Amino acid sequence: MKALLTVSLLLVTLPGLAQTAAKAKPKPAAKQGTVSAQEVQALRDALAAQQRQMEQQNHQMDQLRSQLQQLLDSAQQASSAAQLAQGSVEQAQTTATQAQQSAAEAQRLADQASSNAVEAKTALALVKTKSQEEDKKLSALQDILGRFRFSGDVRVRFENYNQTGVPDRNRARIRVRFGIEGKLNDDFIGGLALATGSQGDPTTTNETLTNFFDRKTIALDRGYITYNPTAHRWLSLTGGKFAYTWQRTSQTFDPDINPEGFNQKFSFDLEGPVRNVTAQAIELLYNEANGKPGIPSQDSYAVGGQVSARLQFGPWTATPSILSLKWNRPDAILAASAFATGATITGFLPSGGTKPTTGIPIGGEGPGCSKGNNLPSFPPCAIAANGMTNATFVDAKGVVHFASGFNYVDFILSNQIKDGLARLPINLQLEYLVNPDAAAHPLDSKGNVIASLGSQNKEYGFDLSLGQTKNKNDVQFGYAWYRVGQDAVIASFAESDQRAPTNILQNKFYAQWKVRANTQAAFTWWRGRALNTNLENNVALFNNYNGSVPTIKTPGQQEPYLNRLQFDLIYAF
Repeated sequence: MKALLTVSLLLVTLPGLAQTAAKAKPKPAAKQGTVSAQEVQALRDALAAQQRQMEQQNHQMDQLRSQLQQLLDSAQQASSAAQLAQGSVEQAQTTATQAQQSAAEAQRLADQASSNAVEAKTALALVKTKSQEEDKKLSALQDILGRFRFSGDVRVRFENYNQTGVPDRNRARIRVRFGIEGKLNDDFIGGLALATGSQGDPTTTNETLTNFFDRKTIALDRGYITYNPTAHRWLSLTGGKFAYTWQRTSQTFDPDINPEGFNQKFSFDLEGPVRNVTAQAIELLYNEANGKPGIPSQDSYAVGGQVSARLQFGPWTATPSILSLKWNRPDAILAASAFATGATITGFLPSGGTKPTTGIPIGGEGPGCSKGNNLPSFPPCAIAANGMTNATFVDAKGVVHFASGFNYVDFILSNQIKDGLARLPINLQLEYLVNPDAAAHPLDSKGNVIASLGSQNKEYGFDLSLGQTKNKNDVQFGYAWYRVGQDAVIASFAESDQRAPTNILQNKFYAQWKVRANTQAAFTWWRGRALNTNLENNVALFNNYNGSVPTIKTPGQQEPYLNRLQFDLIYAF
């Protein structure tokens, strides 16, 4: 504002200065000749004074112009500054408005973020709760699953039979087993297992690769509960269908059989050379009486017990045992149903007759009726997958009976000697069995008593091997030899892979290799023959692997050895 007043003052002063300069112009000179020198001098002085005055005024004008220009420049700068200030104010207002809008938007986003955070916190709390619930469920599931142990195996086998005078036989077989064992609580253990195999043959879990790619049978192989209290570890009570709890060999019970019934075991660990002493009672239930014709009216069962010990003498470990097992009413084995034998044919029994006369095909898949000198061809009949080789007779009513009773007294001594080679221990098992309830004399091929021969009630033999099959690349080689009398044991339950259940001389060569921790390759060579072909129901007269064709022409001849070669690959888990 001050600059504008200064500019106005200069604009008022400039005209006055111009008028003063105009009034100061020199007067006209006097006519020549009348002017004195003094006047001329005075005129000169006046002109000089006016000249100086004009120069001063011009100088002042220049100063005023300079000041005016400065004022104009200042005013222009002030105006520019004002405009800039006005623009800055407007920009500041715009910026402030935008900032206010941004702040509002930021507040909205902040409110939304806060709301989202609350929702996320709620959702996180819900997820955490659900996660804890899932963790509890998973922990409970893991706890349940942790109580159970799964096991099983798959075995693929190629098998060859060859015997002089009989066509060779070749077949491929498969075995599949799966089991679960669980700790039901601190005191009880339960388990079950499934396995392949014909339901009419309890002595094998093999299925032959035949019958036009049909599906293979699989059924319950085990199902049991064991009471083993934590407060009394020495006590173990088992009931159901279970694995063997006592020491035995395959001469009395085939390895694929899982007995049914009950067992009470009392086992005590000790210090010193005698490391353990065990006693157990055994009750096996093998047939319930159902009142059908030809079947005993009372239940069939076996009762007995075993006492064993484990001895340690430096590198030698010995496990001796003695078993007594009494079989009650075993004649039920000779009158098994079509279902029990898995029979493929049945027939009609005429009134007063002893054998059915007509064969009718039925849908069985088992071994069917066991062949013999006086055994029925159609159910009810004898069940013995590898042949009924015990002595039998038919009473006046046409009912088949065993010629002997069965009461096993079985001595077994298992030994292992550590020879300094950790993976090659020496194993030796010795067995001697006697059946005091056997008949005093055997029967010949026509059913007559052979008075010149004593009781066929003994079984004995050994199994010697080197090595083990525990870890990868373990190997084992072995040889076994057994001599089994005709009525030493019940033929229905003895080893099904050997030449026959009883009345045999049997050799066994075997080799095993643990290819991987869970894979094993094995080779077994069974080489056996009938022991006495004069006896009734001997395998040479009723060949069990090639129909009913005899392997000898007349009783009394020595049967050629049957060679049975088995090549196995086993995967276990």
